[in-house]
Amino acid sequence: MLEELSSEKIVVGVRQLSRAIRSGRVRRAYLALDADPMLIDPLRLLCKEQGVETVDAPSMAQLGKACGISVKAAACGVLS
Repeated sequence: MLEELSSEKIVVGVRQLSRAIRSGRVRRAYLALDADPMLIDPLRLLCKEQGVETVDAPSMAQLGKACGISVKAAACGVLS
């Protein structure tokens, strides 16, 4: 599923994803399994509250690479 990140409009990062979820612009959120739970758990809860599908990414490194950035990413989202 990470392949869709290269062809869709996305937001990358915990803050950007959180803002986009609150504004109702995210259809799917990707959360890295090895990211700090203090960052990811509130996002997971926010997604549940807003009805946004979540997908677990294997690692921050793989998520960053799938997003087309040269650093690790804890979270990203596909915009609707």
